[in-house]
Amino acid sequence: MTSYRIALVPGDGIGTEVLPPAQAVLAAVGKRHGIAFTYDSFDWSCERYLAEGAMMPSDGLDRIRRHDAVLLGAVGWPGVPDHVSLWGLLIPIRRGFRQYVNLRPVKVLDGVPSPLRNAGAGDVDLVVVRENVEGEYSEIGGRLGRGTEDELAVQEAVFTRKGVTRVVEYAYALAGTRRGHVTSATKSNGIVHTMPFWDELVEEAAARHQNVRTDKEHIDALAAKLLLAPERFDVIVGSNLFGDILSDLAAAVAGSIGVAPAANLNPEREFPSMFEPVHGSAPDIAGQGKANPLGALWSAAMMLDHLGHPEASEELLAAAFGALAEGVSTVDLGGTADTAEYTRAVLDRVGG
Repeated sequence: MTSYRIALVPGDGIGTEVLPPAQAVLAAVGKRHGIAFTYDSFDWSCERYLAEGAMMPSDGLDRIRRHDAVLLGAVGWPGVPDHVSLWGLLIPIRRGFRQYVNLRPVKVLDGVPSPLRNAGAGDVDLVVVRENVEGEYSEIGGRLGRGTEDELAVQEAVFTRKGVTRVVEYAYALAGTRRGHVTSATKSNGIVHTMPFWDELVEEAAARHQNVRTDKEHIDALAAKLLLAPERFDVIVGSNLFGDILSDLAAAVAGSIGVAPAANLNPEREFPSMFEPVHGSAPDIAGQGKANPLGALWSAAMMLDHLGHPEASEELLAAAFGALAEGVSTVDLGGTADTAEYTRAVLDRVGG
């Protein structure tokens, strides 16, 4: 039996509702594959911020540094500005643990119709590789002349050779295991310094990976092409901002951002990686049993794969996707099942 210690951060809203299904399915699949999980739960959330003035304690990173992975539910709640919840929890974990790859797979699934009439199940299967620790989301900048007619705000984007190269190399390596096609998201016709620099580093990587086809697309045209012909894409690599926007757009193309997973990876495994559904805390349905746990289940499957158990990961996904294909889905996907009923359908498929 291989045992893993997981840091569990349920967070806010439906985050507390989707992690128990993920734990239950992980236990069932793990039992079949000789894998066991123990969990340490942390109350880091907007609720904690409102009570104590911080999303997590000052020694939070040290508390989870030795865990094998972090499984997160969702963060965000009315009354707490989004930049407070993000910069108080997710970004410190991503940057403190050098989780420089944000990996977001996107598929059109049987049972989750795409809003695009020509995108059926199996037609769209792509991955967005987002640079996760620098780029446009830097802390460099400030505000001047607050409240005056001359008020200004400055935000600096930071692109380093090391930071760009390592995420682009990850994208090429990933494409080599898939359909061998990388699309680079850029805007070098309008952003005069950082984007030409990005392009140059992508070209250098392309020369090292001549077995992989490379396309360069300006972000505005790429957004349009994702809607017009999503099936043409395999691996899309982009900066922090571009990758963030494209991955949400691609998830909508696949039918629902509510089912999308994400992995924040430290590929060198010097620190724990973090896995989270993309859907957010959904305060409007929190506590009603309506939460769709597929994003958390898919994130848990990505965690299994990262920990070195691809067969268990594939089994979990087959069960989660199979339940959808059989017509068991939650209200957000047009079904009638609640959180527990969908979870039960998945567990039945893995013998849990």
